[in-house]
Amino acid sequence: MILDWAVRKGAMSCPVATRNESGTYACLSHNSDCVNSTNGPGYICNCSKGYEGNPYLPGGCKDVNECNQSPCPSRGGICHNEVGRYRCSCKVGRKFSKKNNTCDLDNGLIIAEVIHATNNYDKSRIIGKGGYGTVYKGIIKDKMHVAIKRCALIGERQKKEFGQEMLILSQINHKNIVKLVGCCLEVEVPMLVYEFIPNGTLYELIHGKNRALQISFSTLLRIAHEAAEGLNFLHSYASPPIIHGDVKTANILLDENYMAKVADFGASILAPSDEDQYVTMVQGTCGYLDPEYMQTCQLTDKSDVYSFGVVLLEVLTGQVPLKLEGAETQRSLSSNFMSAMKENNVDTHYWRAM
Repeated sequence: MILDWAVRKGAMSCPVATRNESGTYACLSHNSDCVNSTNGPGYICNCSKGYEGNPYLPGGCKDVNECNQSPCPSRGGICHNEVGRYRCSCKVGRKFSKKNNTCDLDNGLIIAEVIHATNNYDKSRIIGKGGYGTVYKGIIKDKMHVAIKRCALIGERQKKEFGQEMLILSQINHKNIVKLVGCCLEVEVPMLVYEFIPNGTLYELIHGKNRALQISFSTLLRIAHEAAEGLNFLHSYASPPIIHGDVKTANILLDENYMAKVADFGASILAPSDEDQYVTMVQGTCGYLDPEYMQTCQLTDKSDVYSFGVVLLEVLTGQVPLKLEGAETQRSLSSNFMSAMKENNVDTHYWRAM
């Protein structure tokens, strides 16, 4: 048995019925459509696309959550339900391919490329090591020299920092900020691939293995100015603004021309619009931490500015930001300098030979 029916009162078609001159239009839900009957005069009512329910009742057509049907690419796709419709986006590190209707790796490297680039993680390729993991020097396609950051055994905190660094660097393009070339996500321990910066860090230039180089004081000031330009871009021109969270001389890399490149965004955050969202776990490096941040756990752009002030003191004085020996009150470079300023006692022993 087949049931087929239509609204036949007045034998109206949709163009006439929707004018509702007689006050008898039956499609009462706002999210409904009128469809001419195919079995004689009259019309029927259907819920609009993206809605379901009873179109003959006021408010009878309700939004359908299309995301329950998994309409987006299964690998790397994210479904966003919206009123009457849905949209798909790709996870960080992936981009949508119209050709294949998939979320492919954006500048992604396969594990074989990484293994080849690092000579199977050969120790001779290591250029950096720390709690975050290990950094290898390698060469990838097009003979590009890169630094490959292989994360340490990854926990929830490391996953968050890795994702945050990839999210932030993927949307930044500035000459004084290290460039993210790509990533390798197809392994349990993910990897980030950066442009290779050959001349070490500003810390090494001032205090470490590169301090014997004959670098003029004007060059040091230029490097500091370039690092400030990078931070200013993060604070003032990125959308939303980005707070670095761990500004220090060890995170200012130097390219072949000794141009500054701000690096290491694992502690960074996107500046929230709601002040209540500022509260976070204190991260950063002793000697550079903003005292107010340590007390309130509120990371702001002023925290970066304070840390950069310590960087300037290092450049000007040639001293480390925190000494591990001596009286506790004399260990902090910034505290010592502030005390000397208050006493009007900043004599020449504070300044490096110019």
